[in-house]
Amino acid sequence: MVDYHASNNQSSTSGVQTYMEQENDWDRDLLLDPAWEKQQRKTFTAWCNSHLRKAGTQIENIEEDFRDGLKLMLLLEVISGERLTKPERGKMRVHKINNVNKALGFIASKGVKLVSIGAEEIVDGNAKMTLGMIWTIILRFAIQDISVEETSAKEGLLLWCQRKTAPYKNVNVQNFHISWKDGLAFNALIHRHRPDLIDYDSLRKDDPVTNLNNAFEVAEKHLDIPKMLDADDIVNTARPDEKAIMTYVSSFYHAFSGAQKAETAANRICKVLAVNQENEQMMEDYEKLASDLLEWINRTIPWLENRTPEKTVKDLQAKQEDFRDYRCVHKPPKVQEKCQLEISFNTLQTKLRLSNRPAFMPSEGRMVSDINGAWHTLEGAEKGYEEWILSEIRRLERLEHLAEKFHQKAAIHESWTDGKEAMLTQKDYETSTLAEVKALLKKHEAFESDLAAHQDRVEQIAAIAQELNQLDYYDAPSVNARCQKICEQWDILGALTQKRKESLERTEKQLESIDELYLEYAKRAAPFNNWMEGAMEDLQDMFIVHNIVEIQDLITAHEQFKSTLSEANMEREAIQSIQAQVQKIAQSNGIKLSGANPYTTITPESIDSKWERAMAMVPQRDNALQEELNKQKSNDTLRATFATQANAVGAYIKDKMEEIGRISIEMNGTLEDQLTNLKDYQTTIMSFMPEINKLEGYHQLIQEALIFDNQYTKYTMEHLRVGWEQLLTTIARTINEVENQILTRDAKGISQEQLYEYRASFNHFDKDHTGSLMAEEFKACLISLGYDVENNKQVGAPGGETRGGEPMLAQPLSRRTDFSTGQSLY
Repeated sequence: MVDYHASNNQSSTSGVQTYMEQENDWDRDLLLDPAWEKQQRKTFTAWCNSHLRKAGTQIENIEEDFRDGLKLMLLLEVISGERLTKPERGKMRVHKINNVNKALGFIASKGVKLVSIGAEEIVDGNAKMTLGMIWTIILRFAIQDISVEETSAKEGLLLWCQRKTAPYKNVNVQNFHISWKDGLAFNALIHRHRPDLIDYDSLRKDDPVTNLNNAFEVAEKHLDIPKMLDADDIVNTARPDEKAIMTYVSSFYHAFSGAQKAETAANRICKVLAVNQENEQMMEDYEKLASDLLEWINRTIPWLENRTPEKTVKDLQAKQEDFRDYRCVHKPPKVQEKCQLEISFNTLQTKLRLSNRPAFMPSEGRMVSDINGAWHTLEGAEKGYEEWILSEIRRLERLEHLAEKFHQKAAIHESWTDGKEAMLTQKDYETSTLAEVKALLKKHEAFESDLAAHQDRVEQIAAIAQELNQLDYYDAPSVNARCQKICEQWDILGALTQKRKESLERTEKQLESIDELYLEYAKRAAPFNNWMEGAMEDLQDMFIVHNIVEIQDLITAHEQFKSTLSEANMEREAIQSIQAQVQKIAQSNGIKLSGANPYTTITPESIDSKWERAMAMVPQRDNALQEELNKQKSNDTLRATFATQANAVGAYIKDKMEEIGRISIEMNGTLEDQLTNLKDYQTTIMSFMPEINKLEGYHQLIQEALIFDNQYTKYTMEHLRVGWEQLLTTIARTINEVENQILTRDAKGISQEQLYEYRASFNHFDKDHTGSLMAEEFKACLISLGYDVENNKQVGAPGGETRGGEPMLAQPLSRRTDFSTGQSLY
C-alpha cells in the first residue's frame, strides 16, 4: 500500500476543495439502498483494515468497532502520520463521545466540512452516519490529493483511469459504476502497469464474475491491494455503488503512482523535443489565444455577477437555462482553450529551456498566472452565480408555494367568513320567541366552536404572510393588505360573536320573564274572560216575567252582580298590568314581540272591549228591569181591577143561573103568569149588560198588556162570556118553552092540571134537580104518564101529543152552566 503521509498536510486547490465540499455532503438517498449500503460496508471495512493492520489491529463491524472512538483515532493516526490527543479509556458514553469528537475535530482541522455527522450518531452505531464519516476520510486522505493534468480528486482519478485503459478494447471508463461492472477495466489497469500478471486477451466481456474475481485476486496477491468488493454484488446490482468503486480504484492509483510519474516525465520530455520546432508559432498562437480567452472571461464575469432578482420561477428558470447553455455550450470550448493555452505555454517554456533559449514572457496581463487568476475569478463568479440561481429558485419556489398556499387559505377563509358579519349583526332575536332564541343560542354555540376551529387557519395565514415578507416576495404589499384585512375582519368577527352571545343570553332571560308573565296573564285572563262572557250573556238575556215577584228577584240578582263589578275591575286592571309589564320589558330592551301570547288567544284589547261592552250593558239592564218593574206594577193594577169586576160578574151570573133553575123547577101560577115573570126577569138580567161591557173593557186592556194569569180571580173572560150567554140562552129558552106550552095547551086542550101532572112527574124523576132527565129517567117518567114504552106504542097522555116519537114535554125543561166547575150542563 502507498503511504499517504507526504500529501496529507498539503493545501488543496480550489477545484479540489470544491469537489470535497460537494462529496462531503454524502448522498443519504444512496445509503438508503440496501445493495449500495452492503457494498459500502464491505469496501470501507476492507479499506480501514488495510491501514489498521499496520498498527496490528482491524475491525469486524464498521458501525460497532468505531463506537468508542479508539480505533477511529488510531485509523486517523495511521493514514495521516500524525499523533492525535490522548484518547479517554473510560467505558462511559461521555468518554466515547469525547473520543469521537476528537477524531471528528482532527478531520475538520484538515479543511473538511462534516455535514450532519455528530459524535452521538457514531457512538449510537448509526450505520449511515458511520459510513458517511468513513467516506469523508477516504475522500480527504485517499482521493482529494489525486491530480492528473490539472484535474484532481474524482475527476483526476477518472482521467487517470481513462488514460490508462484507453488502448484496451471493450473498456470505456466514463464513471465509477457501470463502466466497471464487467471487470475488464480492473484487469486493464493491472495489465497496463503489470502485463505479466494478467492475460488480458483471454478475458471475455460476457463473463463479468470471472473477470472481477481475477482482478481482485491478482491485486490482493501481487499488488497488496486487499479485496474490497464482491463480484456477485457488482454484477447483480443495476448500478454498483460509486463510492465503493472509487475507494477500490484509488488503491490502484496509489499503487501505480510511482510508475505513473515516471511515465509522465518521459512524455513531457518527448513533447518538449516534439514542439521545439514550433516555438515561434506557439508564441504567436499563445498570445492570440490568451487575448481572446481573457476578453471572453472579462465579458462573461459581469454577466455571472449580475444578481438582479426575478419575480417568478419561470423568469429565473430562463436565466438558469442561459447558464446551462453557458456551461454546456459556451464554457467547454473555453476550458479546452485554457487547457490548450497552459499546455502550449508549458510546452513552449520547456522547449525553450531545453534549447537554452530565454524563457517566453507573454505580453503584460497575458501570463498563465494572469489567465489562471481571471479563470479563478470566473469560476468563483460561476459558482456564486450557480449557487445564487439555485438559492433563488428555491426561494422563488418556496415563495410561489407559500403565495399559493396563502391565497388558497385566504380564499377558503374569506369564503367561510362571507356573510358571517351580517349574520352576527342581525337582530333576529328581537322578534323571536323564547324557543326560537334558545335555538339561536344553540346555533351560536355551534358557530363559536366553528370560529375557534378557524383560529388556526388565521394564524397560519398571518405566519405565511410574515414568511413571504421575510423572503422578500415581490407581491408582498398585496399579501400584507389581504392579510391585514383578514386579521381585522377576524377581530371584528370575534367582537361581534361575543356581543351577539351576550345579546342572545340577555334576550333569553328577558323572554323567560316575559314568558312567565304571559303564563300568569293566561291563567288569570281565561277565567276573567269567561266571567265577562257569562256576564254579558246574562245582561243580554231576554227575561220574561209574569208578576212583580219575578221582576223583583231579577232586580235583586242584578244588584248583587253590580256589587261585584269593582272587584272585577280590579282583577281586570291586574291582568292589564301584567301585559303592561311585558310591554315595558320589551320596550326597555328593544325586543319586538313577534306574536300574541302563546298560552292564550285572549288579548288585552278584547278584555277591555268586552269590559266596556259589559259596562255599557249594565245601565241598559237597569233601565230594562226598571221598565219591566213599572210594567208589572201597572199589570198588577189591571189584574186587580179586572179581578174585582170579574168576581162581581161571575157571582152575579152564578146567582142568576141558580135562580133560573129554581124558577124552571118551581113554576107556580098559570103559564101566562110564568111567562110574564120570566120576561120581567129577563129584563132585569139585561139591565146588567153595562157591567159586562165594562168587564170587556178591562179584558181588552189585559190582552193589550199580554197578561195571561191573574192571581186575584178564578174567572177568565171566556168563562164569563160563556156563562153570560148561557144565562141569556136559558132565560130565552125557558120563555120559549113556556110560550110553546101555552100554544100546545091551547092547541091540544091540555088542562092546567095535566100540566101540573107532567111537571110533578118530571120533577119526581129529576132526582138530582138538574132540570133534565137521563134516558132511563125519561123512560120511567113516560111510563108513569101512561106511555107503553116496551111495545113502542106511542100512547099520549090525556090531552097530549108526541113530536118526533117523543112527547113534547119530554124535552129538557132547562139548560144551565155550573160556574163552580166551569162546565156546561144540559
